[in-house]
Amino acid sequence: MSHEESELRIQIVRSARRTKSVSMQERDGGYVVRAPARMSDTELAPIIDDLRKRLERRRGKRSRTDTDLDARAKQLNRMFFGGALTWNSIKWVGNQNSRYGSCTPRTKSIRISDRLRTVPDFVVDYVVVHELAHLVEANHGPAFWALVNQFPKTERARGYLMAMSLEGTDDTSDCAQ
Repeated sequence: MSHEESELRIQIVRSARRTKSVSMQERDGGYVVRAPARMSDTELAPIIDDLRKRLERRRGKRSRTDTDLDARAKQLNRMFFGGALTWNSIKWVGNQNSRYGSCTPRTKSIRISDRLRTVPDFVVDYVVVHELAHLVEANHGPAFWALVNQFPKTERARGYLMAMSLEGTDDTSDCAQ
Protein backbone atom coordinates (compact mmCIF):
# COMPACT_ATOMS: atom_id res chain seq x y z
CA MET A 1 0.00 0.00 0.00
CA SER A 2 1.43 3.40 -0.96
CA HIS A 3 0.34 6.65 0.61
CA GLU A 4 0.99 10.09 -0.91
CA GLU A 5 1.50 12.87 1.59
CA SER A 6 2.43 16.29 0.19
CA GLU A 7 4.48 14.84 -2.68
CA LEU A 8 6.20 12.42 -0.30
CA ARG A 9 6.17 8.71 -1.13
CA ILE A 10 5.43 6.51 1.87
CA GLN A 11 5.26 2.74 1.54
CA ILE A 12 3.57 0.94 4.41
CA VAL A 13 4.60 -2.65 5.04
CA ARG A 14 2.36 -4.46 7.50
CA SER A 15 3.51 -7.56 9.33
CA ALA A 16 1.67 -10.02 11.55
CA ARG A 17 5.00 -10.61 13.30
CA ARG A 18 5.06 -7.02 14.59
CA THR A 19 2.87 -6.51 17.61
CA LYS A 20 3.57 -2.95 18.80
CA SER A 21 6.51 -1.21 17.17
CA VAL A 22 6.50 0.97 14.09
CA SER A 23 9.71 1.81 12.26
CA MET A 24 10.52 4.09 9.35
CA GLN A 25 13.48 4.25 6.98
CA GLU A 26 14.32 6.68 4.21
CA ARG A 27 14.62 4.88 0.90
CA ASP A 28 14.88 6.18 -2.67
CA GLY A 29 13.50 9.63 -1.91
CA GLY A 30 10.58 8.31 0.16
CA TYR A 31 9.96 6.33 3.31
CA VAL A 32 9.28 2.69 4.15
CA VAL A 33 7.14 2.25 7.25
CA ARG A 34 6.93 -1.14 8.95
CA ALA A 35 3.89 -1.56 11.18
CA PRO A 36 1.80 -4.24 12.87
CA ALA A 37 -0.84 -5.78 10.58
CA ARG A 38 -3.63 -5.01 13.07
CA MET A 39 -2.85 -1.24 13.26
CA SER A 40 -5.38 0.92 11.40
CA ASP A 41 -4.43 3.76 9.05
CA THR A 42 -5.99 6.18 11.56
CA GLU A 43 -3.73 4.90 14.36
CA LEU A 44 -0.71 4.86 12.07
CA ALA A 45 -1.03 8.38 10.60
CA PRO A 46 0.18 10.39 13.66
CA ILE A 47 3.00 7.90 14.27
CA ILE A 48 4.18 8.24 10.67
CA ASP A 49 4.03 12.03 10.94
CA ASP A 50 6.11 11.98 14.14
CA LEU A 51 8.70 9.57 12.68
CA ARG A 52 8.94 11.59 9.46
CA LYS A 53 9.54 14.81 11.41
CA ARG A 54 12.27 13.11 13.47
CA LEU A 55 14.01 11.77 10.36
CA GLU A 56 13.83 15.16 8.66
CA ARG A 57 15.24 16.88 11.77
CA ARG A 58 18.07 14.37 11.91
CA ARG A 59 18.74 14.80 8.19
CA GLY A 60 18.76 18.59 8.59
CA LYS A 61 21.36 18.32 11.34
CA ARG A 62 23.49 16.08 9.18
CA SER A 63 23.20 17.56 5.70
CA ARG A 64 26.66 16.51 4.64
CA THR A 65 27.80 17.53 1.17
CA ASP A 66 30.32 16.02 -1.23
CA THR A 67 32.62 18.92 -0.33
CA ASP A 68 32.30 18.05 3.38
CA LEU A 69 33.05 14.41 2.55
CA ASP A 70 36.16 15.35 0.56
CA ALA A 71 37.41 17.64 3.35
CA ARG A 72 36.95 14.88 5.92
CA ALA A 73 38.69 12.34 3.66
CA LYS A 74 41.67 14.72 3.43
CA GLN A 75 41.83 14.96 7.24
CA LEU A 76 41.60 11.18 7.63
CA ASN A 77 44.24 10.74 4.92
CA ARG A 78 46.63 12.95 6.92
CA MET A 79 45.79 11.22 10.21
CA PHE A 80 46.02 7.59 9.10
CA PHE A 81 47.92 7.50 5.80
CA GLY A 82 50.42 10.32 6.28
CA GLY A 83 48.68 12.36 3.57
CA ALA A 84 50.10 10.02 0.93
CA LEU A 85 46.84 9.05 -0.78
CA THR A 86 45.17 10.79 -3.69
CA TRP A 87 41.76 10.25 -5.26
CA ASN A 88 39.92 11.75 -8.18
CA SER A 89 36.53 11.84 -6.53
CA ILE A 90 34.72 11.03 -3.34
CA LYS A 91 30.98 11.57 -3.25
CA TRP A 92 27.67 10.57 -1.76
CA VAL A 93 25.60 8.33 -4.02
CA GLY A 94 22.03 7.13 -3.81
CA ASN A 95 22.37 3.90 -5.75
CA GLN A 96 24.10 1.70 -3.14
CA ASN A 97 21.39 -0.35 -1.51
CA SER A 98 23.39 -3.40 -0.46
CA ARG A 99 26.63 -1.69 0.56
CA TYR A 100 27.63 1.58 2.09
CA GLY A 101 30.90 2.33 0.39
CA SER A 102 32.87 1.43 -2.69
CA CYS A 103 36.23 2.25 -4.16
CA THR A 104 37.61 1.80 -7.64
CA PRO A 105 41.40 2.00 -7.24
CA ARG A 106 41.97 2.09 -11.01
CA THR A 107 40.02 5.35 -11.39
CA LYS A 108 40.63 6.48 -7.80
CA SER A 109 36.94 7.09 -7.21
CA ILE A 110 35.21 6.55 -3.90
CA ARG A 111 31.47 6.45 -3.38
CA ILE A 112 29.69 6.53 -0.03
CA SER A 113 26.03 5.52 0.31
CA ASP A 114 23.84 8.49 1.13
CA ARG A 115 22.03 6.22 3.59
CA LEU A 116 24.97 7.03 5.89
CA ARG A 117 24.43 10.79 5.89
CA THR A 118 22.59 10.59 9.20
CA VAL A 119 24.84 8.18 11.11
CA PRO A 120 27.33 9.45 13.70
CA ASP A 121 30.57 10.97 12.42
CA PHE A 122 32.75 8.11 13.66
CA VAL A 123 30.79 5.67 11.48
CA VAL A 124 31.24 7.78 8.34
CA ASP A 125 34.91 8.21 9.25
CA TYR A 126 35.31 4.44 9.48
CA VAL A 127 33.71 3.90 6.06
CA VAL A 128 35.90 6.61 4.52
CA VAL A 129 39.06 5.12 6.08
CA HIS A 130 37.95 1.70 4.82
CA GLU A 131 37.57 3.03 1.27
CA LEU A 132 40.82 5.02 1.44
CA ALA A 133 42.60 1.81 2.45
CA HIS A 134 41.40 0.28 -0.82
CA LEU A 135 43.55 2.82 -2.66
CA VAL A 136 46.52 0.99 -1.11
CA GLU A 137 45.15 -2.57 -0.89
CA ALA A 138 42.37 -3.48 -3.33
CA ASN A 139 41.35 -6.63 -1.44
CA HIS A 140 40.26 -7.42 2.12
CA GLY A 141 43.46 -9.24 3.11
CA PRO A 142 45.54 -8.83 6.27
CA ALA A 143 47.49 -5.83 4.92
CA PHE A 144 44.21 -4.08 4.14
CA TRP A 145 42.81 -4.70 7.64
CA ALA A 146 46.06 -3.53 9.21
CA LEU A 147 45.49 -0.18 7.47
CA VAL A 148 41.81 0.04 8.45
CA ASN A 149 42.48 -0.96 12.04
CA GLN A 150 44.62 2.16 12.50
CA PHE A 151 41.27 3.91 12.93
CA PRO A 152 40.67 3.61 16.68
CA LYS A 153 36.89 3.21 16.46
CA THR A 154 36.86 0.45 13.82
CA GLU A 155 35.20 -2.16 16.03
CA ARG A 156 32.67 0.30 17.40
CA ALA A 157 31.75 1.54 13.91
CA ARG A 158 31.45 -2.00 12.56
CA GLY A 159 29.22 -2.86 15.50
CA TYR A 160 27.05 0.16 14.77
CA LEU A 161 26.73 -0.86 11.12
CA MET A 162 25.94 -4.46 12.06
CA ALA A 163 23.23 -3.24 14.41
CA MET A 164 21.77 -1.23 11.54
CA SER A 165 21.81 -4.40 9.44
CA LEU A 166 23.96 -2.65 6.87
CA GLU A 167 26.85 -5.00 7.37
CA GLY A 168 26.22 -8.66 6.77
CA THR A 169 29.73 -9.98 6.27
CA ASP A 170 33.36 -9.07 6.78
CA ASP A 171 33.20 -7.58 3.31
CA THR A 172 32.26 -4.04 4.32
CA SER A 173 32.45 -2.54 0.87
CA ASP A 174 32.90 -3.39 -2.73
CA CYS A 175 36.19 -2.71 -4.37
CA ALA A 176 36.15 -2.66 -8.16
CA GLN A 177 39.62 -3.25 -9.50
